[in-house]
Amino acid sequence: MTGEGSGSKAKGGFARALSLTSEERKEIARKGAEARWGDQLPRATHEGPLKLGQVTISAAVLADGRRLLTQSDFMLALGRARQAKGRGYYDGDVNLPAFLTAKNLRDFISKDLEVTSSQVEFRTLKGGKAFGYAAELLPKVCEVFLQAADAKKLKPAQFHIADRAKILIRALASTGIVALVDEATGYQEVRPRDALQLYLEKLIRKELAAWAKKFPDEFYQNIYSLKGWPWPGMKKNRYSVVAHYTRDLVYERIAPGLLDELEKKSPPNEKGTRPNKLHQWLTEDVGNPMLAQHLHSLIMFQRLAISSGFGWNRFTKMVDRVMPKRGNTMELPFPEEGAEI
Repeated sequence: MTGEGSGSKAKGGFARALSLTSEERKEIARKGAEARWGDQLPRATHEGPLKLGQVTISAAVLADGRRLLTQSDFMLALGRARQAKGRGYYDGDVNLPAFLTAKNLRDFISKDLEVTSSQVEFRTLKGGKAFGYAAELLPKVCEVFLQAADAKKLKPAQFHIADRAKILIRALASTGIVALVDEATGYQEVRPRDALQLYLEKLIRKELAAWAKKFPDEFYQNIYSLKGWPWPGMKKNRYSVVAHYTRDLVYERIAPGLLDELEKKSPPNEKGTRPNKLHQWLTEDVGNPMLAQHLHSLIMFQRLAISSGFGWNRFTKMVDRVMPKRGNTMELPFPEEGAEI
């Protein structure tokens, strides 16, 4: 009798399931997941596929505004196995993702990266449990492998990850990772109107920092090489137009509105010169890492152009294609090349 009753219940449940719409089934699954996992996990409000060149990564935006890339796709994008093999330990006490725990990478991992690479557990739109990493982590991880490659510190088994990192950096260079996630998930339609300003506040510090060298000499030397100018060395003043090239190639392409905000922080004096370098206003945890990543990508494109025999015009057209200035549709004329400053 008991078995017969159980069979009748099963049949009744199956028939009920067939009568439900897909939306009703999703809602039941969502409630079931909530009952299983509880309400402690942050939940995604938006989800979508993020395409970076030939790579597609599932992205999500949480209710608190955090942008995430799913763990499995993050691993695949780097050329790693989809299933993470747990978490490793860096120098015995700092918890890092497994793909950053190799000893040969330790010299290229910043303190900022040590504390911002935590795995995030969250609930998907359907209510299931998932794992992800902050979207901003992807370019930072790419930078670790590219720096290690430049220093010839990679092991043969890591070469393919550096190759993937180059592809990802090129794709990311066209726009900020946060904006890409917002577009992929549809969050850009509902995000607060002041979200961009809040984002810029993460990049720009409140108080001026002490000057520290941020621009590699090679960046300027490559500009002279692409222009066909003789390189005078760093001890001599550069042509004044180089400052305009720097604004165009760097600050106008890192994030929309960044250059305007930095120039407001350091207005020209009565002589028409700015008393501070613009990069002195960048925050240590977000602004400076983004600047370093952007310069690394630019120098890579400079090297590619020089080795291919390209001149300045072809180089800038290449940069415009892969690292465009958002919101601009035409090239602006630069001041005449001439007097030194």
